[in-house]
This record gives sequence, C-alpha cells and structure tokens, in this order.
Amino acid sequence: MDKIRIVGIKAYGHHGILPEETRLGQPFKVTLELALDTRPAAISDDLVLTVNYAAVIQRVEATLKGPPQHLIETLAERIAQNILLEFPIVHAVTVELQKPFAPVAANFEGISVLITRTRETLAPGLPPADTKENSQ
Repeated sequence: MDKIRIVGIKAYGHHGILPEETRLGQPFKVTLELALDTRPAAISDDLVLTVNYAAVIQRVEATLKGPPQHLIETLAERIAQNILLEFPIVHAVTVELQKPFAPVAANFEGISVLITRTRETLAPGLPPADTKENSQ
C-alpha cells in the first residue's frame, strides 16, 4: 500500500478538560499518513484518481475548529473517522494529533496521540462524524 503524508496541519481549537481550554482555546497540530493505491493516478496523471490533499486538509481544519472534545484521543478518532468516511479511496489513516501547550505542570514540548484506523477499526461507539456545515 502506498502512503501520502500530510505534515503539520495547524488550527486553533477549544478542546480539553479544563474550562480555560474550552474558553480560551489553543493551537493543535496534525500529521496524517493516508494509505491508498496511487498507481492509477500515477499512470494517468489524474487528480480524480487519488486523494485531494487540499480537501483532506480543509476537513481536518474544520474538525479541529469544530465542537469541543474533552480528550485528544476523541478528537484524533473523529479526524480518522471523517477522512475514512469522506475519502473512500483512502484504505487506512494514521493520525498524529499534537497538543503543544497542554496544561501540565512540567517542562515538555507537547503531548500527542498517534492512532491508525481502517474502515473496519473505527471506534464502534463513536457517534457519526460531525458534518462540514456543523463544524465550520
């Protein structure tokens, strides 16, 4: 399986457990690895036969700016769910979600969660992904 990496998508969101996090917000950063077969697009040089990474980036930004989640684990799961449901050419996605300024009394560079999902391994209890209209 081929992979397309999209590195360092940045957006401001209002996610976290503490009231200050949801009120004030903070920056988040996402790196994606999309698993798909790129051969048809490579042979034809046709964007329609691959994933449009501009659209993927816009979707991730909308999710980061969307309804607050308490946990970055939930937010990463939503990102994976949205990508797999909206971009059928993608067979699997790895999401690294970084929270650079997590409110922890320690000297560190950030906290991140790294998940890999396929359509078969999406979280079974997660409600349907928010729509683009609801998250912008």
